[in-house]
Amino acid sequence: MSLRVIGIDPGLTRCGIGVVDVAPNRRATLVYVGVVRTPPDMALEQRLHEIGNGIDAVIAEYSPQQLALERVFAQHNVSTVMGTAQASGVAMYVASRNGLAVTLHTPTEVKLAITGYGGAEKKQVGTMVARVLGLREAPKPADAADACALAICAAWKSGVVAADSAASSRVRDVASDSTSSGAASGLTPAQEAWRSAEKSAGARRLKL
Repeated sequence: MSLRVIGIDPGLTRCGIGVVDVAPNRRATLVYVGVVRTPPDMALEQRLHEIGNGIDAVIAEYSPQQLALERVFAQHNVSTVMGTAQASGVAMYVASRNGLAVTLHTPTEVKLAITGYGGAEKKQVGTMVARVLGLREAPKPADAADACALAICAAWKSGVVAADSAASSRVRDVASDSTSSGAASGLTPAQEAWRSAEKSAGARRLKL
């Protein structure tokens, strides 16, 4: 049974939203991706209202089971971190109102989960997100790709439980194979997923 997660990359000007389904074998599929935009000259309370409505609408339409949010951390630009924190608060409020559990993830944690390297650049994260989701290119703008990365990271870290014992057995087999393969190759789970996505993409190109 797949786990559906909505990822939120909080921001006042652009709030990225990505919804993904992640199967027991860690394969991720894009369900929705978008950005809620608000103009800087709009009153703060109205901007937060628009962001909340945007997140609420996506939750209502796609019914995710969990919300993943970027953890706010200190920055030199106080106004930027304040806006991010305010948007994060709105996202958590909307999640709570809809009965969704919230997980918080730092940018480094997400980069490590998605690319296997905590210092990866935004372009590298976007490229990996596209490969994991089987897309031709990364979602744009970067806020949208980051939201998808958050959702994938949260699903991979929480684990996806199969619906029945037979499926559970298959999941354990896949996990065992993945672990042994990763140990043999020296790759992280994220890099294993990348390699798998590369193989799938190559197979599709050969068929074409």
